[in-house]
Amino acid sequence: MGERAIKLPDVGEGVAEAELVEWHVKIGDAVREDDIVAAVMTDKATVEIPAPCDGEIAWLGADVGDVVAVGSVIVRIRTGEAGSDEDPTPKPMDDGAEEALIADGLSGEGEDLPPPPATEPETVDRKPAKDAAPREPSLKRPTRPVAATSADKPLASPAVRLRARDAGIDLRQVAGSGPAGRITHDDLDQFVAKGPKAASPAGLMRRTDVEDIKLVGLRRKIAEKMAIAKRHIPHITYVEEVDMSALEDLRAALNRDKRQDQPKLTLLPFLMRAMVKAIAAQPQFNSHFDDEANIIHRHGGVHIGIAAQTPSGLVVPVAKHCEARDLWEYAAEVGRLSDAAKSGTATREELSGSTITITSLGALGGIVTTPVINHPEVAIIGVNKMAIRPHWDGTAFVPRRMMNLSCSFDHRIIDGHDAAVFVQRIKTLLETPAMIFVA
Repeated sequence: MGERAIKLPDVGEGVAEAELVEWHVKIGDAVREDDIVAAVMTDKATVEIPAPCDGEIAWLGADVGDVVAVGSVIVRIRTGEAGSDEDPTPKPMDDGAEEALIADGLSGEGEDLPPPPATEPETVDRKPAKDAAPREPSLKRPTRPVAATSADKPLASPAVRLRARDAGIDLRQVAGSGPAGRITHDDLDQFVAKGPKAASPAGLMRRTDVEDIKLVGLRRKIAEKMAIAKRHIPHITYVEEVDMSALEDLRAALNRDKRQDQPKLTLLPFLMRAMVKAIAAQPQFNSHFDDEANIIHRHGGVHIGIAAQTPSGLVVPVAKHCEARDLWEYAAEVGRLSDAAKSGTATREELSGSTITITSLGALGGIVTTPVINHPEVAIIGVNKMAIRPHWDGTAFVPRRMMNLSCSFDHRIIDGHDAAVFVQRIKTLLETPAMIFVA
């Protein structure tokens, strides 16, 4: 019996390490060539690692959430071939790196990493020769559904676990049809189709199970950045009510008369333009604060981050040089960046370099939010839900489209008076949208 090693490949130019976010196998599982054994994450792109040959999983070299250096052995496969191309003794992993290279979806900051440590030459053949004769598989993966016992932690991917948790399904009751009883989305569909089992005459079930979910990948990075922002930045949040009626009428007219090659205008392009004009009068809001060096980096270019919700979590693609764009260019760039973020194709450059951020919950937005500043920036603008509400015009109550802006500031750098002046300037521009177009 021999062994083959799977090393973490070079998953991208300049990437020295990646975070292990999912195992598709466990020790003892039978695998075939090109089966996916693991998934790693870097720059918010998930890369799947295939098996180079048929065999049985003999050793796993990392836990989910661990940072793995490029070239490190992460899996050993026991094969039926004589000899071994690797030392069969499991080798401890290099744990010198403690943080995965993941594009910073909340800070937009990144640093160059040192080159990966020297490793032994790659010995894994990824693909068979084209003229190789077909062969019968030496091992077969289990195909019969296997139900997990109450003492076992069911095997399932994070996506399956999330779906089951949202549906209130105990995975221990679901029979898995994947390798070693792994539960798939099809297994969940079949379980739901059969209907829930009655656990008591009243139709209610007492649950005592506790699921431990380790924060990995983008979710861990979000948690770290939120903790840094709240721990280091003393927030002051200012909320202002804005009458959006005139702007909404203008937006509808512009969309009605736009050319076919022009994108549809949403609220964001108008807000971005209003922010650019307000920043021109108060440039300190377009800054980064280095609290270790006590230096404020005031930026001339306005690079607006647009917080976007994706299947993987919150990321912040950045519209660069908004001071040199018009409304239609804003709309086109926001649409392009949003599509790239949601599809996971946004580059590191598109997810970094913001100098001030907009966050919006869209139609889900409430009356007021208290947005967390995108460290190391000093200001963030939060868009709340727009609704028709009665508004006193001096003589009577009239229906108007009203919206609250929730704006948070770094109180070490921004005084309350300056924050109020900044938001009032944005309010004036949005309520009198013709002023947006005045130089």
